[in-house]
Amino acid sequence: MAKQKHDHAGDDGRPRVALIAHDSRKDEMAAWTAFNRGTLAQCKIFATATTGRSVAEKLDLPITMLLSGPLGGDAQVGALIAEKKIDIVIFFWDPLTPQPHDVDVKALLRLAVLYDVPIACNRRSADMLISSPLFGDLAYHEANRSA
Repeated sequence: MAKQKHDHAGDDGRPRVALIAHDSRKDEMAAWTAFNRGTLAQCKIFATATTGRSVAEKLDLPITMLLSGPLGGDAQVGALIAEKKIDIVIFFWDPLTPQPHDVDVKALLRLAVLYDVPIACNRRSADMLISSPLFGDLAYHEANRSA
């Protein structure tokens, strides 16, 4: 597959972060975003609708709201990944609760791996990802993008 130029949102060079959390993990996502507000303020944030509403109260930052996950929000994030419009995904998913849109969740995870988009699926991996010196270095990510 030929490398394609990465389309930075608004050409402002800010990392584009997608936030998704299943119902049982929404409070954890809200707490995580509040703790990381300073770093997230330097990003363009996308979120599925219910997650976006739950973190908006804590974050007080602009958030591009997508559909709710079960109504197509996870698929929208997957499409943004395929269009190279998402740089990082923070997806606090619940592995113990069946989801009616499980097929969309699996597709989202597959697309993140396929397009070499880092994805954190729990708080500890999200902490490690956001604290990396490479988190905001989009030039590094562009130079090393495999898809």
